[in-house]
Amino acid sequence: MNATSRAPRPEAGPGRIVLLTTSHRVAPGLLSWPAWQTLHAADRVLCADGAHPQLPYLREAGIPVEEASSTAQELVDACAGGRTVVVVATGEGEPALTDGLARLAGTGRVRMPELELLPASYDLPGARLLDLVQVMDRIRAECPWSSRQTHRGLAKYGIEEAYELVEAIEEGDRDELREELGDVLLQVVFHARIAEEHPEEPFSVDDVAGGIVAKLVHRHPHVFGDATATTPEEVKEHWLRTKAVEKRRTSVTEGVPLGQPGLALAAKLASRVRTAGLDVPLPRGEGIGYELLALAVRAEAEGVDPEAALRAAARAYRDAIRAEEAAG
Repeated sequence: MNATSRAPRPEAGPGRIVLLTTSHRVAPGLLSWPAWQTLHAADRVLCADGAHPQLPYLREAGIPVEEASSTAQELVDACAGGRTVVVVATGEGEPALTDGLARLAGTGRVRMPELELLPASYDLPGARLLDLVQVMDRIRAECPWSSRQTHRGLAKYGIEEAYELVEAIEEGDRDELREELGDVLLQVVFHARIAEEHPEEPFSVDDVAGGIVAKLVHRHPHVFGDATATTPEEVKEHWLRTKAVEKRRTSVTEGVPLGQPGLALAAKLASRVRTAGLDVPLPRGEGIGYELLALAVRAEAEGVDPEAALRAAARAYRDAIRAEEAAG
């Protein structure tokens, strides 16, 4: 016999209202055990959204759900006699209903049922990335600008966003850092969405994520395997060794992008040479280029990022310029 046929129990008190919340980022029907227990024991289960993704699974489990949008007073009345009413919340979380219940309680004239918020499913870490993928998919389909973009056309924005991220890091601005990380992440998701449309070699953001997960696991045998590493140097050794096997490169210069800023390029080449244990004299030549090369190699050997060092000096120069302008 279903719980809805129970007779009122005046002596049992004002009853209970359970607001059941679920995450749309978790597959429907995957609810917590306390949620299932509460649903099965409830006298009534209500949901204002007839298209709520949970409803088919609740009904399949034998739980009758009434498609109703009740007012706060109607819910309080439904709990009379100690009944339990479960409200399956919509995506907005039923703010109008909770506000109405708060107003009723504030009058002091209504014997209020117990109000419980019961999260039936939770977001896992990273769940909001699913929202980003969905939003990007819609923008790609409906936005006149985004729908026409290509990998090549977006390339410059990737570079710009990366530089803005570096600036936020160096400035120490936490709010800016969070925003710029989002902008860089957008570039990844945007390119992956475009890649899905390739007629011959499509791939998706899941393929991108799967690839980097496999790479990280393979290059961290001291975390996911039997290898041992107790120092950063040993970790780097593992990384370089596995990377060399993967890439099967014939030169330490392979994989160094020549399009990066000159100081960073020089430091990267010097790092590859030093890590490989090679003894390669710097090329002899006249001019500031060779002088900058020598400075970049020296900085790398001393553990200094020459690009970051030059940017710091340039910021000091900028501040001096502004001070001079203000003084004038």
